[in-house]
Amino acid sequence: MGMYERVSRRGTLAPAPQELLPLDRILQQDCVEAMAGLPDASVDLIFADPPYNLQLGGELFRPDGSHVDAVNDAWDHFDSFAAYDRFTSAWLAEARRILKPDGAIWVIGSYHNIFRVGAALQDEGFWILNDIVWRKSNPMPNFKGTRFTNAHETLIWASRSQGSRPTFNYQSMKALNDDLQMRSDWVLPICAGGERLKDGKAKAHPTQKPEELLYRVLLATTKPGDIVLDPFFGTGTTGAVARRLGRRWIGIEREPRYVKVAEARIAATLPLDESAMVAMPSRAAQPRVPFGALVESGLLTPGAKLTDARRRWKASVRADSSIACDAHAGSIHKVGAALQGAPSCNGWTFWHVEDAGALIPLDGLRQRYLAQAAA
Repeated sequence: MGMYERVSRRGTLAPAPQELLPLDRILQQDCVEAMAGLPDASVDLIFADPPYNLQLGGELFRPDGSHVDAVNDAWDHFDSFAAYDRFTSAWLAEARRILKPDGAIWVIGSYHNIFRVGAALQDEGFWILNDIVWRKSNPMPNFKGTRFTNAHETLIWASRSQGSRPTFNYQSMKALNDDLQMRSDWVLPICAGGERLKDGKAKAHPTQKPEELLYRVLLATTKPGDIVLDPFFGTGTTGAVARRLGRRWIGIEREPRYVKVAEARIAATLPLDESAMVAMPSRAAQPRVPFGALVESGLLTPGAKLTDARRRWKASVRADSSIACDAHAGSIHKVGAALQGAPSCNGWTFWHVEDAGALIPLDGLRQRYLAQAAA
């Protein structure tokens, strides 16, 4: 048994105590070697930006003759697709081992590698939940004019297994998107301007990701205090955003020059105030409130009138919290469904009540009841 591991009362491997993990640190090692030293089921989320294996086949120049600072570092070079596949399988196997049972992984890549990585994810037992298209609002043009401008990258979000129940903060994503359901195509700018880290006059890292992208990923799929691992840490975007959002992080990076930049960057990042990190709760996470609680508490009185948003029907509230409309009587859900000739109805959003001269859904009264109960 490894130094991080412990056995639960049932005799099965239990997650390692947090104090034994290298939290909020950068491990300057090869990613497979570093992950092999971490315990089973110890990480909530992995964000991975692995080498793209770009196969550029030469230098890139702009039409004016200036050189394009592209990815030509040794860490992105592999002898063959087979060698890249072996590397991918090795780090994904370790990633899956160290994820908690309900953990998840994000992998980002370009057309050079993301399809190979996606197949390897499935081969290792991960369960793909979504692919996200990051559409760059300011992409680099195709200077040779021989192909379409490459204006997007792909992210794959996968759970550890088909039976996992990974975190997904649906309501937070909806709030972030002007109260509309968040789609799988994200329009965000590439890292540029003051956010782009420099090492002298050159880019500190050729594929630095924008903090806005990581902010959305971590806000969507982690909770405050969760442990986020980045096995290809680079200049520390994941660590900086994790610190800002109150998540714990572990970075793995083998290149000393990137480690130095990342450490300085994260040290300068200020965490958000704790109250600012309270996310919108999911409906499933909220306490169950029966309609009768609104009547019992006095937020609705027997005899109160309910109507749908278009004022087609009016129902009366009874003392036992049933409602009646025309020939129909019963729960807010049953009566709403009957009136519409529908198989079901969410009475909390269908029925409305007059409040200060405006119609509000019953769900608004339910939220008011929850707020009073918490006060």
